[in-house]
Amino acid sequence: MKARDLALQGALAVVALVAAYLVWQRAPAGAPGDVTVVELPARALDKVRYEDEARYVELYRDAQSRDMLWVRLGYKPSKGLPAAEGTDAGSAPGTDGGASGTVAQGGQDAGTPPLAATPPQPPPRELRANEVAAKLFPRFAPLRATRALGVLEAKKLEEVGLTTSQRKLTLTLGGKVETFTLASTTGGWGTPYLRRESDGQVFLLGPALLPDLENANSRLVDRRLHTFDLGDFDAVVISSGGASRTFTATGKAPNPVALAPEEAPDKPDEFTRNWHDRVWRLMPLDLLGRDEQPTGGEPKEAFRVEYRRGGKSVGELTVARGTDGFFARTEHTPGWVRLHAGVDPLAAEAARVTTPVSSAGAP
Repeated sequence: MKARDLALQGALAVVALVAAYLVWQRAPAGAPGDVTVVELPARALDKVRYEDEARYVELYRDAQSRDMLWVRLGYKPSKGLPAAEGTDAGSAPGTDGGASGTVAQGGQDAGTPPLAATPPQPPPRELRANEVAAKLFPRFAPLRATRALGVLEAKKLEEVGLTTSQRKLTLTLGGKVETFTLASTTGGWGTPYLRRESDGQVFLLGPALLPDLENANSRLVDRRLHTFDLGDFDAVVISSGGASRTFTATGKAPNPVALAPEEAPDKPDEFTRNWHDRVWRLMPLDLLGRDEQPTGGEPKEAFRVEYRRGGKSVGELTVARGTDGFFARTEHTPGWVRLHAGVDPLAAEAARVTTPVSSAGAP
């Protein structure tokens, strides 16, 4: 009987704790539901910005076309670390960077350890947004939450991770800026709290909005080289080393297209077909931002492929050699993209592809 009583008391204690938690979570207005945090239409939304202590992500409309979205990925200025003992932030170890007992340059007191110089952050990258971003963007206007918690006292703000958090969500709507503090990620993404800075109101946000912003580089960036597919062109012009050759194209996805020299359309070129199939399947390893140059400057063109339909260009691919590998650029990419290793054979074979058989001899 004693063991049964203890089990009963334990069960009652668990039920009481669960009930207390649910009561604390409950919105002042009542049961959970669809709570409006920002009441503005999606067309008024200009930009969504997410940031933490180290980096930021901005999803915003194109200046010329509001139906086109871009993703900006950047890093926030990092705070310098204290320099090693006996080392001034701007001098070599063991040297005196200034008169003893004076105030250091920039207003730093001589008794405060100097900050070590930190390397400059790379400039932000502007990349084309994908379909996932296009579906995510309008969900921020109007912005809705699952629960309104009202203005919380300092102790509860600390409990939910809103006191010292450096995570922010900023919405720019119709020229107005609305800023929110997001709870720290200690508790995970299951119950993201946010505090509206304008009035201190706290809300419980749904769990599906923030992860895409947190992982924007992999979830929101358009990584396609082309927006058209195999079969959407009827001619291919391949150029390399000053030579150029045109092929007629037949077939469509998912099979490779057959390519035949323009001068012999009834004689498909198997070597060129295989070469183009490998070129078509090139995938970007890393995307550089709009107007961003590869390390070492503008890469040197290795070969170029232009796609035509009905005599009009539908797109092109330029593959170029840089100081640290191969890069590509197309009609769809905002800039250069870094390619995987193994492009050297394609660049070497491009010379054979652009040389007519009559000039090169039979294989």
